[in-house]
Amino acid sequence: MILYRLKEKFQLSLRQDKEKNQEIHLSPIVLQPAHSEDKTANSMVHPEQAPKVLSVVVDPQGRYTPEIKATTSVCPSPFKMKPIGLQERRGSNVSLTLDMSSLGNVEPFVAIPTPREKVAMEYLQSASRILTRSQLRDVVASSHLLQSEFMEIPMNFVDPKEIDIPRHGTKNRYKTILPNPLSRVCLRPKNVTDSLSTYINANYIRGYSGKEKAFIATQGPMINTVNDFWQMVWQEDSPVIVMITKLKEKNEKCVLYWPEKRGIYGKVEVLVISVNECDNYTVRNLVLKQGSHTQRVKHYWYTSWPDHKTPDSAQPLLQLMLDVEEDRLASAGRGPVVVHCSAGIGRTGCFIATSIGCRQLREEGVVDALSIVCQLRVDRGGMVQTSEQYEFVHHALCLYESRLSAETVQ
Repeated sequence: MILYRLKEKFQLSLRQDKEKNQEIHLSPIVLQPAHSEDKTANSMVHPEQAPKVLSVVVDPQGRYTPEIKATTSVCPSPFKMKPIGLQERRGSNVSLTLDMSSLGNVEPFVAIPTPREKVAMEYLQSASRILTRSQLRDVVASSHLLQSEFMEIPMNFVDPKEIDIPRHGTKNRYKTILPNPLSRVCLRPKNVTDSLSTYINANYIRGYSGKEKAFIATQGPMINTVNDFWQMVWQEDSPVIVMITKLKEKNEKCVLYWPEKRGIYGKVEVLVISVNECDNYTVRNLVLKQGSHTQRVKHYWYTSWPDHKTPDSAQPLLQLMLDVEEDRLASAGRGPVVVHCSAGIGRTGCFIATSIGCRQLREEGVVDALSIVCQLRVDRGGMVQTSEQYEFVHHALCLYESRLSAETVQ
């Protein structure tokens, strides 16, 4: 009996020690604050503290790694970096934004350009390849060279977050084709609180020798943007409209935005004075009225350019360009020439690039199509949309050069 009691007492003692050990392991562990970048990840940035300098390293495969370097007074940033999957933004398919979701209303959205985006913009602003007339003829015969050159040009598309206008998406024909905020056309608002009424998917485009607002590149009007389109034409005092698309090519490309004889679009009345049918395009002479004021506008509708392709011959486009140039010279002192297709970047870009290039050939005897297309993309992302269109621009310039040479001989 005594031995049994001693054994029971010994087992009780063992159980108490085991429970004591379990209590020790289960008790909360107090950690010392770590001296790392994350220790105040949820704290706010105080104005008197210097922010961190954030840089991004991009490897050859396009991956990026944020690196945070502290200045003299370190204050951990509450911003989190995250990628945006937007197609070719600023020439890159990687971009960074600040995630403001955990901060409340601290600051508006701010986009941080990646190193690749900066390099893309530097390329667009500096790329050049000046061609003499003989070099132009040679390069047209080298399709592979032109395709390789085109592929190096950054697209410079716009992130939707860069356009700080609520519901602007309702006025875009294509959700990824947006106007560059720095050069976009702003309509006069119907009232100061309605920012959407200032929005139209259109950009001012520089012309030959960097002339400001020589053209306006815009999308084909939609049913809900026709009034905006005519308001823009009136506001900008545009003497010419160039339309390079059919109304429908498999899908709707543009709505019929002009009347047969007379129509009223918002505050602008449009009268069709005459219609002339040419081989490849139709010319309408219009009169716009608003109150007691009137403006004359010429509307060219070019229908023989297939969507996402190029015409078999550059001759019709060249003739259209020469007719529009004649009208532009006759309307000195008026506003930009408005050019549109469906998205306002492909065929629109080809027409404008050809117009600028032909003038450069005429004035200087050389042409720099690479620089011209880069300038267009700074003003509106994606201008001259495909390598085939880039080649077509060179063919049109070569055809114009042969005309100049023939005139010189005569």
